[in-house]
Amino acid sequence: MKAQQFVIIGLGRFGSSLALELMAMGYEVLGIDHVEERVEEMSGQLTHTVMADATDEGIMRSLGVRNFDCGIVAIGDNMERSILAAILLKELGVKQVVAKAISILHGRALSKLGVDRVIFPERDMGIRVAHQLTTPNLLDYIELSKDYKVVELTVPACMDGKSLSELNTRAKYGCSIIALNREDGVIVAPTAHDHVHQGDIMVVIGSNESIVEFEDEAVNVE
Repeated sequence: MKAQQFVIIGLGRFGSSLALELMAMGYEVLGIDHVEERVEEMSGQLTHTVMADATDEGIMRSLGVRNFDCGIVAIGDNMERSILAAILLKELGVKQVVAKAISILHGRALSKLGVDRVIFPERDMGIRVAHQLTTPNLLDYIELSKDYKVVELTVPACMDGKSLSELNTRAKYGCSIIALNREDGVIVAPTAHDHVHQGDIMVVIGSNESIVEFEDEAVNVE
């Protein structure tokens, strides 16, 4: 079941950005931070904001944190506080606990504590930027696993006007175009008869090798 209520501990750049995006998507967000300025800055922008010590069990219980669908530890300046907050969320019975890691060691510690998902914002952004810099038509990149990914690619001039049947990506490269984003709207699950045009955005899913081959072919032909 999709989470409806989020509690975010740590309202720094990552935590506040995440909180605002979740609010924009229509979810309820409780923001907690021990720094008064951060709480004041986010006050009125989130469902609730509280200045509190997220490692204090009594305070967290009084805030009803255990009733939230997802707890996110976004503390980026203190590994000990991050770990203690994650432990407390798990002990309080929060359904899903996600935590930001500031180092590989920190991430390992969080994983061993049973955190459901560990996020490495700086590392993951570095990976995305690297792919974007080395692949001219790549707009975005999401890793599904170590072997599979989803990418957004701009349709190059060499593919302009071609149908998906002509591109035949599944047979030629082993990857599939699962959506097309163009000026007049988005086509989800396009058929073999749909055509692509230069500047359209293709959402492609496949193995790392198949997508690299498809990207290279597009660049080399162009």
